[in-house]
Amino acid sequence: MTKTTSVRLEEDLANKLDALAASMDRPKAWLIEQAIKSYVDEQAWQVQAIREAMEEYRSGKAESVPHEEVKERLEAKIRAKMGQ
Repeated sequence: MTKTTSVRLEEDLANKLDALAASMDRPKAWLIEQAIKSYVDEQAWQVQAIREAMEEYRSGKAESVPHEEVKERLEAKIRAKMGQ
C-alpha cells in the first residue's frame, strides 16, 4: 500500500531532480521515494545505535571516554597509518 504526500522543493533542487530522473529514465516520484527511504533508514540506524550505546552505558557495560582522549587515540592511529 502506498500513500501520497506532497513535497515543496527549492527550484534548483527540483531542476536537478528533473534532470536526474530524465537521465535515469525513472519517474521523479521513484527518485524521491528512494532518497527518503535511504535517509530514513540511515537515521533510524543511527538512533538505534545511540539508544543501544546509552543502554550499555547506563547498565555499566560501557564507560565514557573524554573527548581529548578519543582525539589522541585517533590521531595516533592516523599517524601510525601515515608512517607505513
